[in-house]
Amino acid sequence: MSKVWFITGVSRGFGREWALAALERGDSVAGTARDLSALDDLVVEYPDTFLPLRLDVTDRTGDIAAVQQTVDRFGRLDIVINNAGYGQFGMIEELSEEQVRAQFETNVFGALWVTQAALPILRAQGSGHIIQVSSIGGITAFQNLGAYHASKWAVEGFSQSLAQEISPFGIHVTLLEPGTFGTEWAGLSARHATPNSAYTAVRKARAAQRSAVPSGDPAATRAAILAVVDAEQPPLRMFLGELPLAIATADYESRLELWRRWQPIAAAAQGD
Repeated sequence: MSKVWFITGVSRGFGREWALAALERGDSVAGTARDLSALDDLVVEYPDTFLPLRLDVTDRTGDIAAVQQTVDRFGRLDIVINNAGYGQFGMIEELSEEQVRAQFETNVFGALWVTQAALPILRAQGSGHIIQVSSIGGITAFQNLGAYHASKWAVEGFSQSLAQEISPFGIHVTLLEPGTFGTEWAGLSARHATPNSAYTAVRKARAAQRSAVPSGDPAATRAAILAVVDAEQPPLRMFLGELPLAIATADYESRLELWRRWQPIAAAAQGD
């Protein structure tokens, strides 16, 4: 049976590719963007199965209305993908209050509001799948991306709780954790703090690390997203790309070694 998708941020990148993957196989998609003109080609090619929605995900009332419009148009809702987001670059000392709050408004609260909007519908159906687009940066961290990492770690936290809360209703949750891909995340979509010259060396070192990492092709993720949404028991977390597993393995092995080394002191802190 064909599925109904609600995907935020379909003007380009992952959202665009996943919308196409769904539409090309005959599913229906409600896709959001701030500028609907970016979706004109999808409207022309898929007039019956694509619903364009103008949406700023930070608008909670708008999120609720957009999800309801999807159900009104297609009769149900099967897959919700919180893809809209951006990267805020800047060392922690460089970030302004406005930049940090804006990062959380989009990456965290945007995903949270859309999730809340969909849950009553999915619970009533007794089925559904919420997919949160996190990042390898949702389980580890690098220089110059502290605000972004904080936002994705927040999404990871509330989504893991969510998965436990809604599993009795037949609803699944998956956190997608991509590595480096050729999207606009670090390009046109990115925002940058005013550089502090004290961090010039740190910034150069991080830039060298990033330049050494090959970028994946967003179009190549189409098969992966279809496999996830079609799985009878989809994973809570799934990497996209080859490199994230190696990064996560090194990070978590280091954490475990450190925690075990300090466990005698940690255990003694409990008292008698």
